[in-house]
Amino acid sequence: MARRAGPKAKTRKAAPARSGGRAILRWAVAGCIWAGIALAGYLVYCAYGLPDIDAAAREPRRPAVVVEAADGRLLATYGDLHGGYVRFAEISPNLIHALLATEDRGFYSHFGVAPLSVARAVWVNLRAGGVRQGASTITQQLAKNLFLSRDRTIHRKVQELLLAFWLEAKFGKNQILALYLNRVYFGGGTYGVEAAARRFYGRSAKDVDVYQAAVLIGALKAPSRYNPLASPEASDKRARQVIRNMADAGYLSATAAARVPRRSAIGAGGGGLSRYFTDWVLDAVGDRLGAPDRDVWVRSTLDPRAQRIAEEALTSALDRDGAKHRVGEGAVVVMDRSGAVRAMVGGRGYVAGGFNRATQAVRQPGSTIKPFVYLAAFSRGLSPETVFDDAPVTIGGWSPRNADNRFRGPVTLRTALIHSLNTVPVRLWQRLGAAPILATCARFGLPQDDDANPSVVLGSGSATLLDLTAAYAALANGGVGVWPRGLETVRDAQNHVLDRPAGGGPGRIADADAVATLTDILTSVIAEGTGRRAKLSIPAAGKTGTTQNGRDAWFVGFTDRYVAGVWLGNDDNSPMEKVGGGTLPARIWRDVMEDLSR
Repeated sequence: MARRAGPKAKTRKAAPARSGGRAILRWAVAGCIWAGIALAGYLVYCAYGLPDIDAAAREPRRPAVVVEAADGRLLATYGDLHGGYVRFAEISPNLIHALLATEDRGFYSHFGVAPLSVARAVWVNLRAGGVRQGASTITQQLAKNLFLSRDRTIHRKVQELLLAFWLEAKFGKNQILALYLNRVYFGGGTYGVEAAARRFYGRSAKDVDVYQAAVLIGALKAPSRYNPLASPEASDKRARQVIRNMADAGYLSATAAARVPRRSAIGAGGGGLSRYFTDWVLDAVGDRLGAPDRDVWVRSTLDPRAQRIAEEALTSALDRDGAKHRVGEGAVVVMDRSGAVRAMVGGRGYVAGGFNRATQAVRQPGSTIKPFVYLAAFSRGLSPETVFDDAPVTIGGWSPRNADNRFRGPVTLRTALIHSLNTVPVRLWQRLGAAPILATCARFGLPQDDDANPSVVLGSGSATLLDLTAAYAALANGGVGVWPRGLETVRDAQNHVLDRPAGGGPGRIADADAVATLTDILTSVIAEGTGRRAKLSIPAAGKTGTTQNGRDAWFVGFTDRYVAGVWLGNDDNSPMEKVGGGTLPARIWRDVMEDLSR
């Protein structure tokens, strides 16, 4: 009995152990099933929250306008620029190699996600106690850039993985690379490698060399920091790292990598104040073409060298003498004799959408209007040697005086204009009548009120600096008028010409002999008259202008190549201190034109 009892007791004790093990296994299996169901449910939830992929891919955007200088250098971009789509076969191999070497060397071997890279990134981040390394493949980055926000959440990351799998299933590897390069942001307001290559280097993505490719791909890490316009030195340092990556991945030899030369980005032509010009050009594009329905490239007339010279002349004069003479603002316009604007400075500082004092400030022109009064006289038979009396004159209770409060008695018209006497133009108004004087001003693009009083001959009317400069361009052309212009061509991303303004002007607007006579006197204005501070080493003609109490000061003149105008004043119309057209404006004009003649 005792021997039978032992084994039987052991058998009874083993049964509950086997039963408990089976229960644990059942619960484990059930747990895995429920976990799988939960995971599947979460994936369904994430998938349900995905954006409409087709709609996101063709998301509408505002077309961009790129304004280039006359030599092709970038001046400004309005809106976010997207270049034309470049197929994989057309993209420079340098770009592909730089991208793969830097962003995803296993791109052609993974299925959208690189598990080993993910594990390595998790380990590094856990050890660092924060996010120090990412593990996104190019496919994942494309998914994020195309469809998702930049929120760093688990939900968004799962959606990124799902989209990466979808992209890998829908597109081939080369298509994914092309999609990525055509949509990613490169900084400087440019989306897509074609737009970036054209903005930074003035060439297509098909033609970039090794260094340019390294700069472009290097910018992807932090576009606002590493694009070559924002920080050339940081961009170069990052590009050198990309080049080392290319050598390490076998796309370049170490020797070739060490010899890659630096390439400077095109950058902006002129300085920061050229935005006054580009804003003006943008308005002209809108007037001619309306709102663009595609990205457009505008080749302008601006000469970066002339723009730099004009900016430096104005800002240095105002920095040096502005406070002393209570001068707050200024403007400069330079054009060639065809009316093409080569430089425009609309103020001493630029604010987006700011007031352009070269094109929008309507001010009294002062004595810069007088040449057109004399031109009306010469066109009606008077000569430079015709004598008028510089003596007190009163019309309707108004008695103009000369700037120095002196009267010289009988003087020739030549002398009166050289020294900018005020009584003689008023006497010309009396002799000729208002009509021929007003008609002459209007033909030169300086219309005055039809009921203007005699003070208009001393510059009490209104004009912009651009209008005055264009009027003097007509004098430089011997009486053939011009229309000031800033556009050369407008083309789209496929280089199709959308607009090519003809330029030109109204034709002959004054007698050539009369203009020649006037020009000879304006040459003497600089040689011996009120414009002596504008004297150049080459022949030049011009005229000073100063309004009552020194509220406006002008100098406008021309050489055989250029016409330029300078205005100084204050936006609130307050008087300046001891500033006339023959002082600071004449010196600024001289500095600009002397530099341009070199």
